[in-house]
Amino acid sequence: MLKRLLAKDKWVLFIIMLPGMLHFLVFKYIPLTGNMIAFQDYNLFKGVWSSPWVGFQHFQTMFTYEEFFQILRNTIAFSFMSILFGFPAPLVLALLLNEVRKMWIKRPIQTLLYLPHFLSWVIVGGIFINLLARDGIINTMLGWFGVSPIDFITEPEYFRGIVVSISIWKEVGWGTIIYLAALAGINPHLYEAAVVDGAGRWKQIWHITLPTLWPVIIVLFLLRIGSVLESNVEQILIFLNPLVRDVGEVVDTYVYRVGLQRSQFSFTTAIGMFQSIVGLCLIAAVNTLSKKTTGESIY
Repeated sequence: MLKRLLAKDKWVLFIIMLPGMLHFLVFKYIPLTGNMIAFQDYNLFKGVWSSPWVGFQHFQTMFTYEEFFQILRNTIAFSFMSILFGFPAPLVLALLLNEVRKMWIKRPIQTLLYLPHFLSWVIVGGIFINLLARDGIINTMLGWFGVSPIDFITEPEYFRGIVVSISIWKEVGWGTIIYLAALAGINPHLYEAAVVDGAGRWKQIWHITLPTLWPVIIVLFLLRIGSVLESNVEQILIFLNPLVRDVGEVVDTYVYRVGLQRSQFSFTTAIGMFQSIVGLCLIAAVNTLSKKTTGESIY
């Protein structure tokens, strides 16, 4: 392959590919060597190569640490809610936007739905913390119906739902881009033939649109399921407080709190490796299942 790329008529392609290869080599593969500190008692002053080896001691500590399993349950709960409610949301929104025929209405709606994606979580957090405060707009409106003020952000029973809902609101518009692009590629003659056969809009969506989008849905679901043990650490940190830590602490915030604030780098690296291994196994399992049942897969 290298000889072909270095041929006179291929050298341009090699030059185009070289920056991407260097990016993955420098920023993806070389940093993987740092994972060895998960098997060391890492000392910041001794460095990676001089710190003593402890084998699987940190992994044993992780699986015998009671707090870790509570954090793991919280992470899975957040991921399950995000997949259950957040994954279908861009698809449903894209289908609804696709039904809007007047472009002077459709384009402003798309723009308004995309805008929250470009806001930082600090801004979004500040907005919703004020909205959900005891003296905020939400409680003021509830007061009109005789409901006592609720401090939503400090109530454990509301915390997960609030965080997941805000995440969906922020990213749902941006997530529709892929689906809208896929919808634009559907052959319009299929819909014309369906109309001739007497199919209404719902039947067209069920028998033409969704089957055509199925490969895209499978790929996006596989990418999503691989990060089931990962959370948006910035989002959780904005809303997390001591009163909801029992239900709000996730693996990523725990790694931040213990790894950076307590300097337990080796232990938190072991947790990170555990996350990556679980994600890889889930992707491989779901991909195999998808290939056997639907014929669609990413490899």
